[in-house]
Amino acid sequence: MKLLRYILFPIVPIYFLVTWTRNKFYDLGWKKSKSYNFPIICVGNLSVGGTGKSPMIEYLIRLLKTDYKIATLSRGYKRETSGFKLAENSDTAKTLGDEPFQFYNKFGEDILVSVDADRQHGISSLIESNNKPDVILLDDAFQHRKVKAGYNILLTTFNDLYANDFVLPTGNLREPKSGAKRANIIVVTKCPTNITNKDREHIKSRLKPTKEQHVFFSSIQYSNKVYSLTNEKVLSQLKTFTLVTGIANANPLIDFLNSKGLEFNHLNFKDHHTFSVKEIDNLSKLDCIITTEKDYMRLKSENKLKDKLFYLPIEISIDKKDAFNNLVLEYVKL
Repeated sequence: MKLLRYILFPIVPIYFLVTWTRNKFYDLGWKKSKSYNFPIICVGNLSVGGTGKSPMIEYLIRLLKTDYKIATLSRGYKRETSGFKLAENSDTAKTLGDEPFQFYNKFGEDILVSVDADRQHGISSLIESNNKPDVILLDDAFQHRKVKAGYNILLTTFNDLYANDFVLPTGNLREPKSGAKRANIIVVTKCPTNITNKDREHIKSRLKPTKEQHVFFSSIQYSNKVYSLTNEKVLSQLKTFTLVTGIANANPLIDFLNSKGLEFNHLNFKDHHTFSVKEIDNLSKLDCIITTEKDYMRLKSENKLKDKLFYLPIEISIDKKDAFNNLVLEYVKL
């Protein structure tokens, strides 16, 4: 794959020019973005792969749901339905997509979880519904320029800053790094818990935020327990298990488990992987399976796995979280 990316390097200037031109047309108003007199927060990134969008959406839900009726709007990647859909009890990862289904499982009727590949249509459907939300959280919509969110939170990972990357197909950026200027907040995710002030300042110098932008740093907090449909176990008491992941970057999770001195094998699949019947049969032969919460959404309905399948929850911790929270709350109150 790396060799192929290098071979495709001549395409990089073409991709850069096309995406840069598209953004410039939106910036100049030659292509229309729809604005809303309504609080809409977009969480996204410049790169392909996992930067921690789902944990950030969940953080915002917890921050806002006590005082506001929250709706999430996602594309619903790999779902078997189409158009606008509002989550209900009969839904699964197949009808919603794994990440929206995770939101619904975690927060239930406390929030509205919706999916629509057409974000304009999805926003209109939510605003015009009888159960109108107070705030809409757009999941992974930073490049969806047809919608102009009122507030943009851009994520980039500690070990893979967008400032050190370049566009597809050789790099991982969906658009030129100049697109970061659209963000109100930039969050550097998956930082080590012992990140130093020197590291912070170095990263800020690489990101080159504008005077109006705010930069924060976050780290992953893993639970000390794993959970199944009917059971829970203390992670440190597990002797051996198999780690099954279908996410963009499993390295932080692997590092965490290694730091606990745990013994495990790792079966790594592509992001949003759809497990085949044969793969489920093979997994059913294992004694104990630990997976991510997102992967669990796709696997938990498999009866062959229900007694041996557990997920490890995560949350994020944001440094200077009061300042971060206040910026979000000040926007929502406008």
